[in-house]
Amino acid sequence: MKRVTGIGGIFFKSKDPQATNEWYQKHLGLNITPYGAVFEWKEKEDPTKEGLTNWSTFKDSTKYFEPSTKDFMINYRVENLELLVEELKKEGVTIVDNIETYDYGKFVHIMDPEGNKIELWEPNE
Repeated sequence: MKRVTGIGGIFFKSKDPQATNEWYQKHLGLNITPYGAVFEWKEKEDPTKEGLTNWSTFKDSTKYFEPSTKDFMINYRVENLELLVEELKKEGVTIVDNIETYDYGKFVHIMDPEGNKIELWEPNE
């Protein structure tokens, strides 16, 4: 069973997300939207399939990264999220919440042994 298929996003806390976004836009050329920057790419095994990786800043007071106390969170793309969550439960991995479904895919959060919250995303193809 495939588990992680790629990085879906990189999220980090910032004291001033707007100023941070402006700095990245000005100095590194990121095209920042209200949801961050999106990097588009094609899958190696099937170049007709496109994917994306999101880069986003969050206010340093966000609760979204909890229960982690870290200043970052990585979103990993996965296949068959329901099956993966069942396997992770059997392996003793901490599952933070329930799988939620949105127009753009399914999400769940887990914790690694260092206390990093990880977002798992099964995108809609």
